[in-house]
Amino acid sequence: MSDIRRIAIITGGSRGMGRDAAIRLAHQGVSSIITYNSRQDEAEKVVTAVREAGAAAVALQLDVGRADIFDGFVTQVRNALASLGASSFDYLVNNAGASSTATLQNGTEAELDAQFAIHFKGPFLLTQKLLPLMNNGGRIVNISSGLARFSFPGRAIYGPMKAAVEALTRYMALELGERRIAVNVVAPGAIATDFSGGVVRDNPEVAKALASHTALGRVGGPEDVGPVIAGLLSNDFGGVNGQRIEVTGGFHL
Repeated sequence: MSDIRRIAIITGGSRGMGRDAAIRLAHQGVSSIITYNSRQDEAEKVVTAVREAGAAAVALQLDVGRADIFDGFVTQVRNALASLGASSFDYLVNNAGASSTATLQNGTEAELDAQFAIHFKGPFLLTQKLLPLMNNGGRIVNISSGLARFSFPGRAIYGPMKAAVEALTRYMALELGERRIAVNVVAPGAIATDFSGGVVRDNPEVAKALASHTALGRVGGPEDVGPVIAGLLSNDFGGVNGQRIEVTGGFHL
């Protein structure tokens, strides 16, 4: 990988964990191409924060649930890389996602298809499309959920989709080993962000109930997950590959 400028692509980098990871990477000298779905204003704030931290950043719009636009997105990535003085990148964080509270009884085919498109099909095909632009020796971090390990009411579609992401991570690590690209997956627990309508961040009773089942006695924040993502992308964790790192504070141990 280049010692001159390292570059990360972070989907869903305009908020929450993706935002925190981009800023932490900036402090390590890593520039970022972040994506946003609808909140360009928030994405531009992250671009400013990354620049203030001493790195460069570009924000691109992307709906990870629409594989039909990935070819066009790759063209935008090529242009963004050129604006950063590069033709390739080093790190990929498949972070963008969407919540689902569907149960087995009320889950619909449309909801199942949407969750599959966002959480599995999207990362699979987007990674595939971006690999020709990725440097050998790079690193990939996928985002799962603690719900892939433990079950929770109303997550009958979301949890299994994230479990699929964890299996995909192992296969990515196996196949990309010949290019020395390490692939790991981070599984956050209850995180106080706007995800899932901000239910953990904005509802003290929900946060308290979740904290009561957590060894550390609290819910998490983006600042708990961002450093783990940034760490797994660094050379400090060069030998970690095909692994699942859970960041739940010790939920349901």
